[in-house]
Parts: sequence; structure tokens; C-alpha cells
Amino acid sequence: MLLFPPTIILRHRKENLKKCTLRGLEQNPHFQFFTYPQDALPSLSNYFLLTLDAPVLSKEDQHLGVFLIDGTWNYAEKMEKQLPHPHLLQKRSLPPSLLTAYPRKQTGCLDPSRGLASIEALFATYALLGRSTEGLLDHFHWKLDFKKLNPTLFTLDFSTL
Repeated sequence: MLLFPPTIILRHRKENLKKCTLRGLEQNPHFQFFTYPQDALPSLSNYFLLTLDAPVLSKEDQHLGVFLIDGTWNYAEKMEKQLPHPHLLQKRSLPPSLLTAYPRKQTGCLDPSRGLASIEALFATYALLGRSTEGLLDHFHWKLDFKKLNPTLFTLDFSTL
């Protein structure tokens, strides 16, 4: 039984699945994948959108579901604008001290130093909310580099959350 809503991931239809860092999570019951623009989303009233320009996650967010947009930076911006009632959607960000290990070649991120790969952002979110991160990085090629860059994520004391 889930103690929180499943994570909703809206993936752009043109997302290159060979490079997608979320591959392998599609069959996990904690995640629901939807394809943009074909699929209608369920209600997001009990969710927050993970984005760069928002208040940082806190323990008060533990009961909420995670909504993640998965696409290039340019696609993600357009996808967010097309969401129903985007002004009503709660938004949260990750601490700015987190660093990506993903060797990015694309541009378009508002702050490239904070632009984590989708799986990195998802792992960090789960770690900060005290949720199980088991298996999330199993298919991420740069997981050891990510761990070296962000060691505090891997040593969190959840009793302090």
C-alpha cells in the first residue's frame, strides 16, 4: 500500500527513450507515465510540480504526490504552459546545491548548474521526502558520479525531516 500518491511523469512523445534516464521505472507501481500531448492527466490537486523556480521542498510536502515533466528543456517549458490551470499547481524545487552528473549537450536550461537529469531530480526528491530510493538509480550510467557530487543525499537522517 502506498502512503503517498504515485509519482506522475508526463513524458514528451518525442523524448529519446534510448537516452531517457527514467527507463526501467515504467513497470514500477509507484510511477504513472503519461505521454504528452496524447494522454489526459489525472487530477493534480494533491501534487507538486518539480521545477527550478519555486520554493524548496520541505517536510511539509511529504504527503503530496510528485509530478515530473520529462522532456528537453524547451519541450518541458511548452508542456508546463499547456497544463490545465497551471497557476493552481503547487510548485517545488530542489536545493540549489545539488549537482548533475549527466553529461548534458543540450541548452535551454534556465540554470544549467542546477539542471539535473530526470532520474537525478526524482532520486533527490524521494531522498528529501524520506521515500525509498531503492532501485531508482539502477539503470543510471552516471550514478556513482552523482553520488560523489551529492553525498549528503545518500546519508540523510530521515528522523530530522
